[in-house]
Amino acid sequence: MLATAAPAVAPDIPPIPALQRFLSIEYGVIHQATTRRHLEARNEHFDTDAWMDVRTAADAGGFRYTVLAEGGSGMVRSKALRGALEQEKRAWSEGQATRSWFTVANYEFGDAGTDSEGLARVTVTPRRRETLLVDGAIFLRPDDGALIRVEGSLAKSPSFWTRRIKLVRHYATINGVQLPVAVESTAQIRIAGSSTFHMRYTYEMVNGVRVDQ
Repeated sequence: MLATAAPAVAPDIPPIPALQRFLSIEYGVIHQATTRRHLEARNEHFDTDAWMDVRTAADAGGFRYTVLAEGGSGMVRSKALRGALEQEKRAWSEGQATRSWFTVANYEFGDAGTDSEGLARVTVTPRRRETLLVDGAIFLRPDDGALIRVEGSLAKSPSFWTRRIKLVRHYATINGVQLPVAVESTAQIRIAGSSTFHMRYTYEMVNGVRVDQ
């Protein structure tokens, strides 16, 4: 994690110490990652669920995944689980990471105090309506500005059939890069009703360096 000199606070950035630390730290860019993931999804209306264990590899050649084991509804696996992986594949190939990160170019920030854990709660309002942007809040560790959690709704629905997507992402600093370690989301699917989705990550290698678990 490479610290840079703290820049002057822009007029539209609230003077929140944790936010200033977050914005002034260069956490690095993800060029390569190998993970193992466990995915689960459930549809309440049809009382169906599914799970999948996968290994993913992402680098200059693209995003790839291999299914290690799976079970449950074939439709849920196809639409929800593989659908999430395919969406990440497209995002990686299009280099959308920098367009969705929490920067002043992508978001407006607001002071929302602290949560019950003592984390700084900062509201984030997308400057554009895009599917990878989140309208909600980020939770930062006060002493170093590390991103711990994101809560909110997607700024734009990924499809006509999916609406009101609410999510929670948990983050950790791994090999100097802020990376998601768990995702939970709920969505309203037209005709199918409420659906839930969970994904947990275990990182094996990041930017060519093996992760010490």
